[in-house]
Parts: sequence; C-alpha cells; structure tokens
Amino acid sequence: MVVDVIIIVAVLIGMFFGLRRAVGTATGRRDCCSGDAKPSGKKFRATRIEDTDEAHYPYATDLTVAGMSCQNCARNVENALDSIEGTWARVDLDTRTAHVLSKQPVDLDAYREVVSEAGYRVIS
Repeated sequence: MVVDVIIIVAVLIGMFFGLRRAVGTATGRRDCCSGDAKPSGKKFRATRIEDTDEAHYPYATDLTVAGMSCQNCARNVENALDSIEGTWARVDLDTRTAHVLSKQPVDLDAYREVVSEAGYRVIS
C-alpha cells in the first residue's frame, strides 16, 4: 500500500514537470530543446518569401550562428532573418550556417541584431 502511494506520487510529480515544460515550450518561455527558462528570444513568424529567384538577390553572405541545437532553432533563425525586408535566408543546422541573400547591400549589424533578438548569436 505504501509503495503504491509512493509510485503514484512520483508519477504525478513527473507529470507535473512534464506538463510545465510542454506549456513553457509551447508559449515560448522555455527553450525548445533543453526546457530551460528562456530570458530572451523572440519567436519570429514564418515569412513567405515571394521572390525565390536567386538572380534577384545581388548580395549574399554566410553567417555562423551559435546556440542552435534543433530544427526549430534553425527555423527561428531563418524566420528572424527573413523578417528583414528584401532578405531571404536559408539555415543549415549541421554546419550552423545561415546563407543570407539580400536585395540591398549586406548589413551585418542588422543581421546580428535580429538573430540576437531571436535568442542566438552570430559568431562570424
């Protein structure tokens, strides 16, 4: 009887923490991978890129981004960069690289700022 109560309490505690993490992740207050509290990091909405002809983007750069650990992280970085007008980004999680195409001259400061707002860091 006592063992049953201990098991039930342990399961309930596990369910509580699991639910807490799931809700925190879904609302953006917790990191999608580790479940740690996320003090900063804006969730950017997906931007539909209307012009996908690379010839229309005369400027390009590659950024190495730190802090990405899953496809959701890569998507958030991509969405952050795509939020800049005239920019089209593709992120490769394996190489931790964002390939950024732009219709305007490359603005590394703007790219760093928006990636930082998303909760990641441009390291080169």
